[in-house]
Amino acid sequence: MRVIGGRFRSRRLKSMPGLAVRPTPDRLRETLFNILAPEIEGTVFLDAYAGTGAVAIEALSRGARRIILFERNPAALAIIQDNLSSLQISAEAMVYRGNAPTLIPKHQADIAFVDPPYQHLRDYQAALESLSETQCALVIAQHDTQTTLPEAVARLRCSRVLRQGSNVLSFYRRMPD
Repeated sequence: MRVIGGRFRSRRLKSMPGLAVRPTPDRLRETLFNILAPEIEGTVFLDAYAGTGAVAIEALSRGARRIILFERNPAALAIIQDNLSSLQISAEAMVYRGNAPTLIPKHQADIAFVDPPYQHLRDYQAALESLSETQCALVIAQHDTQTTLPEAVARLRCSRVLRQGSNVLSFYRRMPD
């Protein structure tokens, strides 16, 4: 696994063996950040189910000011710390161990990425509900083609759905108050 673009372009990232963490494929990450390019600069980017940290690190590489990562798995947390240290960006990242829907209200972000394990369908709803109560302007949920997410969750409305292979990115924008 590697960083696709930006200041850390082509730098290798550690990943976890096995199926405990399902990294976002490079091609999907590249598509995501090509879409986000006009609005990523200077933002606080939240990766609510960080896994290896690749999505948040890509955001920082592409111009985010700061990244916030949540992860429950202790082995994945160690990989995240290794990846941040190898790029010397630990000072630009805040890493927390715990349940994303519980941690979300305690942190402010401009853009959030939600990618729970696909078998944890309730986590999508819980994370979207938590994010809808924050000032987060854009939420992207990665899911498989078999999962249908709601059109709206409180003040978040789905504005775009992008399919790539067996993966889907659903983009939710905050509606004005």
